[in-house]
Amino acid sequence: MLELLRKIVQEVSIAPDVDAVLGLIVRRIQRGMRTGVCSVFLFDSSSERFVLRASQGLNRKAIGHASLSSSEGIVGMVAKRAEPINLEDAETHPAFCFLKDTGEERFHAFLGVPIIHQKQVLGVLVVQQQNCRRYDEAEEAFLVTISAQLAGVIAHAQVTGTISKIAWKNKKSSDRRFEGIPGAPGVAIGRVVVVAPLADIDAVPEKAADDIAFEIASFEKALKRVRADIRKVSAKLAKRLRHDEQALFDVYLRMLDDNALAGEVVGQIKKGSWAQGALSSVITSNARQFAMMDDPYLRERATDVRDLGRRVLTYLQEDSGSKSIELPENGILVADELSPAVLGEVSSEKLAGLVSVLGSGNSHAAILARSMGIPTVMGMVDLPYRQLDGREVILDGYSGRLYVDPSEDLIQAYRELLREQEEVAAELATLKDLPAQTVDGSRIPLWVNTGLIADVSRSLERGAEGIGLYRTEIPFMVRDFFPSEHEQMQIYRRQLEAFAPLPVTMRTLDIGGDKALPYFPIKEDNPFLGWRGIRVTLDHPEIFLVQIRAMLRANEGLGNLRIMLPMVTSVNEVDEANSLIDRAVVALQEEGHVVTRPSVGIMIEVPAAVYQLRRFAKRIDFISVGSNDLTQYLLAVDRNNPRVAGLYVAYHPAVLKVLEDIAREARKDKLQVSICGEMAADPGGALLLMAMGYDALSMNATNLPRVKSAIRNVSMVQAKVLLDKVMRMDDADKIQALMVDAMKSLGVSQLGSPVLPE
Repeated sequence: MLELLRKIVQEVSIAPDVDAVLGLIVRRIQRGMRTGVCSVFLFDSSSERFVLRASQGLNRKAIGHASLSSSEGIVGMVAKRAEPINLEDAETHPAFCFLKDTGEERFHAFLGVPIIHQKQVLGVLVVQQQNCRRYDEAEEAFLVTISAQLAGVIAHAQVTGTISKIAWKNKKSSDRRFEGIPGAPGVAIGRVVVVAPLADIDAVPEKAADDIAFEIASFEKALKRVRADIRKVSAKLAKRLRHDEQALFDVYLRMLDDNALAGEVVGQIKKGSWAQGALSSVITSNARQFAMMDDPYLRERATDVRDLGRRVLTYLQEDSGSKSIELPENGILVADELSPAVLGEVSSEKLAGLVSVLGSGNSHAAILARSMGIPTVMGMVDLPYRQLDGREVILDGYSGRLYVDPSEDLIQAYRELLREQEEVAAELATLKDLPAQTVDGSRIPLWVNTGLIADVSRSLERGAEGIGLYRTEIPFMVRDFFPSEHEQMQIYRRQLEAFAPLPVTMRTLDIGGDKALPYFPIKEDNPFLGWRGIRVTLDHPEIFLVQIRAMLRANEGLGNLRIMLPMVTSVNEVDEANSLIDRAVVALQEEGHVVTRPSVGIMIEVPAAVYQLRRFAKRIDFISVGSNDLTQYLLAVDRNNPRVAGLYVAYHPAVLKVLEDIAREARKDKLQVSICGEMAADPGGALLLMAMGYDALSMNATNLPRVKSAIRNVSMVQAKVLLDKVMRMDDADKIQALMVDAMKSLGVSQLGSPVLPE
């Protein structure tokens, strides 16, 4: 059974479309289990019925036609209960419903298991046999395992676009909607640009060729370079390899002949495909054929084919300048996984929206998108994104939806929504020079989180009173090597000068987790619990010292720098960092620089730090709560994982209790406490934090006017009454509902998400 499972998973992962997946599964299972029938019923949302999509053993003419509702037959019962049903004689069961023209009247034994993905029943996998007998526990467990694998592989294949090919590929079907996770609020109407990872043969978007002759020439040039590489390696290893091993290089060269893979690729280009897409199609098809062969030697050739494909693709991407991302006006960038580095490579003037297949609304890419004010949807795992390049779409960052080929009526509805949002924004802009002060006189500074140079002007335009978090890792992520001390100093100086004399809080290099440097890779099984933040920089004091020196030099003559240490868990880390900072101050003073020791604080992101505040207070000048990571660690929820995104809840009672405890403990030691997580950017969340006693709130610049408006329209007494109600509740969903009602009663409901077109 294990070998059968391995083979099924391997073959399904390289199948070209949904019919091929289902066909090979029913064939393999029917033969492997030595049963009479194996069938797959998939749910069709348009008819709301479970349709027979594949079968080995039933009448093939019934495939695509025979169907059952969720209230019909044993198949419907399996789907409704979302659990297996194992029957000795299906015909005697009261729920039995005979499917005409299928030929199932000959079969008695029945085992059906649901195919479930993210709590949704996608279909039912069924095996049947002529004899009256119950399938044993091992057979049932095997089928349950296969159904789970099938659900996962279907979801993955939908992501890569190799399955569930869009029915409207060659003809438009308006308002096709895909669901994801809201990443950054707002609406965008524009055309898709798909960004593919480099040298990933499975992620190449489908595009039509603008110039067929040019595409053929590009492919042949890349082919020539790969052939030269192979000959070079062959010659280098000639004396070390046996004759039969040396012959493998000749095999690779023959694969690239005009009569082999190369000829197929050119043929695809002549049919209208761009070179990269043609290469991807041919390599995937040939690799799949080899992988399905029974002979072990031939099966291994699939790896060779894919390797050759990657080599050719690398040169094609290199020549086409794939590292630079060209956007049309109102471009909607779609990627398998958005990263801060990708955002640093695109023109923000033309960028209208972002879509990421992977990640969640709390990933760093989403946080940066909110900072930039770019509508974003994350975790759109069912999006066949490779087929979307150049298509017109509506991106709804409020609801997490993407409409492909929208109708004119839907476009007009969203244009009206955009107009309304512009009116609200214009009204909020009048608050720029007014303080964030409640109607009864309580004032709280509103700071911004920044990372890109463009954030500076955007923040000042919205009335920011300082920077609560400057993400210094962003300049590191958009380079090919560590920036020098002088380069860092120039970057930091621009931030400090723009806000002087207002405070600028610079976080020391915080890499690891979902923030990787291409030239300093960190490979870990569990990166969020691994080598990240202060752990990395203390292990590399040479990196830490260069950065601290750059910050101190940038602060000369200004005096508004604050240094913040990320991911602190122990007093030893603070002591070591303080020692290095003192060392840098002394060294610069000896070199003749007029520098002084700035305020030094820590981020409270790890539960361990929460319970050591009194100890930290003796060593630092301030604390800032990173509520995003703190929430992640408290709830044991990976904030980049769309599968558990629904469990990441800012209004969770445990999160609110910890935030209140931190504010109370900080007051005992007269320690300034701010918060720079996304909760501060929510108008309702900001009111709660203000009532808890936080001294400053730091947020993305886009949301700052909304938060200011909320604060200016309530009293501190009202905020504390609301906090008291919330803290007595024990259910996050009910707290969320209360917050919505409270915002309405306080007269600030317009600051939340707008009413969206359906």
